[in-house]
Amino acid sequence: MRGRVNRSHHLPRTDCGTFLRRLLRDRAGNTLAMIAAAILPIMAMVGGGVDMGRSYLTQSRLQQACDSGVLAARKRLGSEAAVTGEIPSDVAEMGRRFFNINFRNGSYGSTDRTFEMTLESNYAISGTASARVPTTIMKVFGFDHVDVNVDCEAQMNFQNTDVMMVLDVTGSMNSTNPGDSMSRLDALKQTIVSFHAQLESAKAGGARIRYGFVPFSTNVNVGALLRDEWMVNQWTYQSRELSVGGPAVSYQTRYSYLDVISGTYSETTQSTYDASYNSAKGTYSCPTKPTSTYSYTSQVMSTTTEAVVGPPPGTRTISTIRYTENGDYYSAKLNDSTCTVTKQSYVNYVTEGKKITEPVYSSAALWQYKPISYDVSDWRTSSNGCIEERDTYDITDYDNVDLTKAIDLDIDRVPDPTDPATQWRPQYPGLVYAREILWDYTGKYKKGTSTTLSEYVSPYWAGLASCPSPAKKLSTMTDEEMSAYVGTLTARGSTYHDIGMIWGARLLSPTGIFADENADVDGLPTSRNLIYLTDGYTSTVDLSYSAYGLEPIDERRWKLSDATSLNQTVINRFSYVCQELKKKNVTVWIISFGTEPQDAMVQCAGPGHYFQAKDAQELNTTFAAIAKSLSELRIDK
Repeated sequence: MRGRVNRSHHLPRTDCGTFLRRLLRDRAGNTLAMIAAAILPIMAMVGGGVDMGRSYLTQSRLQQACDSGVLAARKRLGSEAAVTGEIPSDVAEMGRRFFNINFRNGSYGSTDRTFEMTLESNYAISGTASARVPTTIMKVFGFDHVDVNVDCEAQMNFQNTDVMMVLDVTGSMNSTNPGDSMSRLDALKQTIVSFHAQLESAKAGGARIRYGFVPFSTNVNVGALLRDEWMVNQWTYQSRELSVGGPAVSYQTRYSYLDVISGTYSETTQSTYDASYNSAKGTYSCPTKPTSTYSYTSQVMSTTTEAVVGPPPGTRTISTIRYTENGDYYSAKLNDSTCTVTKQSYVNYVTEGKKITEPVYSSAALWQYKPISYDVSDWRTSSNGCIEERDTYDITDYDNVDLTKAIDLDIDRVPDPTDPATQWRPQYPGLVYAREILWDYTGKYKKGTSTTLSEYVSPYWAGLASCPSPAKKLSTMTDEEMSAYVGTLTARGSTYHDIGMIWGARLLSPTGIFADENADVDGLPTSRNLIYLTDGYTSTVDLSYSAYGLEPIDERRWKLSDATSLNQTVINRFSYVCQELKKKNVTVWIISFGTEPQDAMVQCAGPGHYFQAKDAQELNTTFAAIAKSLSELRIDK
């Protein structure tokens, strides 16, 4: 029997090509070869994933560090950029410190760490950060590292914000703080313009920032902001009228109250001793005192003339005179049988006043000084813009103020056109005379009528009826509008703190006389802030014509016989209004510029809201701190 060959196991030598073709089609034995062929791609995929994952982790952490760096720098910068235009070194150092803490050198094996910051034109701080992350598995494929780069930017964000600035523009604002090259007022103007530029550049899209102003000294100038029906049509002033006599005219010279320009003045008690007794005359005297070293010079700064319609008619000549005083002046005053030696010290003490020569009726005429009622219905065109306050009373208990009587302190009370007690009254300084105070400032105040040949003091011509630049309601303002407004500010007059705070509160309150203009918009809350700046303590003059009339005669809020001084009365009323304003969710910021703090100011502002700035640089820093508190930081990138 012939045997068979199993072709599945034995192939003829001549069938090799067929075998190879069959092998290629047979998948049963190719797994190892396929794995070997796939190892390199798989290694590339896994290695790339590991290295890229580390790179993404590095990028995420680098972005966080970049954000924290620019946020810290922008917060530290505040509004200083509006002044300097560059990133100060301490700000840059703060940003780098926060970046370094959040992304330390060598984090995730990285190298070549960098971080740079730039101040943008809108006062944002932008940053760029980079690092190089070395690869591990990807090195096999020729990729040694991955470069990671991120951008970041931080901006101060102001939402709807109202800022009312109540500014002391008294005569002392003309003085210059030690170390400064400009007056206090000029330094304030520059700082406000920069503060405005900072807030405007940083406000959020669609946000509203409004600015208002109340310049104050002896008075405030708010007439242009008031409606006709809020003012009386008839008002009584401490005035005078010609009584009897002929038309004879002569000329009289008088001098105004002096405004302080610069320098220092102090008065101290040096010693006391027993007075010498003259037995022949039965009198005491003070025979000894130190030799004075006092001297002064005067300089006429300008002279103008103007026609006086009268009565009486003629020509008025006004000379502005500047006095410079130096040295020590000693005086010995007798009090019963004791002599008190007082030293008045002057160091480059510069004051300025006016010498006024004008026509007066001669002795042939008699004046009748008394309260006179005038028609003031044309106040909008004929008055100076300053006002006398609404009805009030002499308050002795500030914990229980009766606002039905102290209408002036009810900051939300809208005038009733039928009730003059609730309305304001226009100032006419030229009508007011201090009865019976002569031009040498002797005499006593009198409430009744005086018929006399004498000329009593006119507060207006004595420089004691200062009316500052007009106040401004809250409104949005361009850079040009802001610069133009602060350019109108001038400094003169005395420091009456209450009238400034009263009108700052009225113009800012969301529920007062301008409630329709001060309400929140588009359902978004408004941050309301009052910035109150002063360079001195309360400093009143009883002869002044103020918002409460001629106070020793009118006696609306204070009397000469009161146990409390007029200065203390003013500061008490200031403090009361401040607390009333804060009840309306208003933040009050107070700045003492070039002066020591006054307790009432510190208490009004409260912790964190009171500042003392000794010069222009510290004033800029102070406004920067306020701007920082008003804003919210945000990341833009």
